Amino acid sequence: MERIDDLKWKKGMDVSELVEKLGRVGFQSVELARASDVIIKMKREKARIYFSFTSNMVTSGLRGFFAQMIKLKMADVVVTTAGGIEEDIMKAMGDKFLIGRFRSNDIELHEKGMNRVGNLLIPNDAYVRFEGAISGMLSKLYRKKKRYAVSELLKELGLMLKDENSILYQAARNNVPIFCPAITDGALGFHLFMFQQEHPDFIVDVVKDFQNLLACSSHDEKKGIIALGGGVSKHHAILGLLINGGADYAVYMTTAREVSGSMSAATTDEAKSWGKIKDSSDAATVNGDVSILFPLAMIRALDALSREGMV
Repeated sequence: MERIDDLKWKKGMDVSELVEKLGRVGFQSVELARASDVIIKMKREKARIYFSFTSNMVTSGLRGFFAQMIKLKMADVVVTTAGGIEEDIMKAMGDKFLIGRFRSNDIELHEKGMNRVGNLLIPNDAYVRFEGAISGMLSKLYRKKKRYAVSELLKELGLMLKDENSILYQAARNNVPIFCPAITDGALGFHLFMFQQEHPDFIVDVVKDFQNLLACSSHDEKKGIIALGGGVSKHHAILGLLINGGADYAVYMTTAREVSGSMSAATTDEAKSWGKIKDSSDAATVNGDVSILFPLAMIRALDALSREGMV
């Protein structure tokens, strides 16, 4: 067993050294350092990395970091929700989201045309501009062909964007498929519905995309997952892994607690009972705010992999 060490600041301490030292402090800081180690192992072992996250993380400033991860080949398969897609497009078009307060007058915000996500604010104008943009984009795709699997559709949308900080942009240009099983659960779904009312032969095929997900890996190759948050994005990614033999490496980060019995709260240990993660896997579950913990774990991993010439 490792011993507990006292954490002390020293001049010039960087993120990698801080996370290393946190690994001997205790409690969740130990899991944070372990998560970073597992991410390093995934890449060293050339595992196919499944990366899932919920839309609120795209609302935040993590969006550009996720795009950078894709560019650096730290994600081979992406799974997210409709809000993450539409907000990525909004930001790619130049919309700026704002920092507000958790304790806000929400009636007043509504009257001002502001939508609150925790302490972040999305103006209604962003949705208006999104409506105009997505309508034109769908029209172009419709002229190209009439039927798309979801990941096909998202790749085509990414190729239309010009923002290097966009998740869709980087995924499209680095051949990383993005899966969004709940594509109708948001403004994007509403606009797909409206477009289909005018073009009944326009089909977005969710079931076909499940086949595409299963084709992303095989039983024989090593696989890893980084699941940030929970819900459908996390479950869809690990379901794809389950059918292909389970993950060899896994990192979960969540604010949910396992006593709820929810998918969001399910730990990497619980996943072993389903075969989603192999019994012999290297895994870590970190409870806490992804906006703080994930950059720490990933930056330490990127520093280590950079020294080895792997990113």
